[in-house]
Amino acid sequence: MAGVNKAIIIGHLGADPEVRQISSGQTVTTLSVATSESWTDRTGQKQEKTEWHRVVVWGKQAESCGKYLSKGRQVYLEGRLQTRSWEDQQGQKRYTTEIVATTVQFLGAQGGQRDQHSQSSKGGDSDFQDFGPEPSFDSEEELPF
Repeated sequence: MAGVNKAIIIGHLGADPEVRQISSGQTVTTLSVATSESWTDRTGQKQEKTEWHRVVVWGKQAESCGKYLSKGRQVYLEGRLQTRSWEDQQGQKRYTTEIVATTVQFLGAQGGQRDQHSQSSKGGDSDFQDFGPEPSFDSEEELPF
């Protein structure tokens, strides 16, 4: 029996999309997406935890993400988890795990108007929070995919 590798998240972009074209001419866009959960601990204090997700989108969807998404925008993503490795400038082996998105839906409104290009227009940007600094991805940003 084959395994299942599927990730589904709804979160907010922590930065504008990074759009690139690789040597074959295909478009790839990298997104940094924050998801957050909150709860009340045993002492009655409200707690919150934010997870940052690196997301890679390919092809026409990548082009649309670059054109219509921006920092703070809410998105629904489906895809698979993928771990890559590389050597940094000091010769250390580094790893990153990312979501390779197969479905991207733009949620909420951009610029106060409904987004005509999204598959879903639920929600809004009014609940966007600053989730703190984005994680640093070091030199892997320079690696071709």
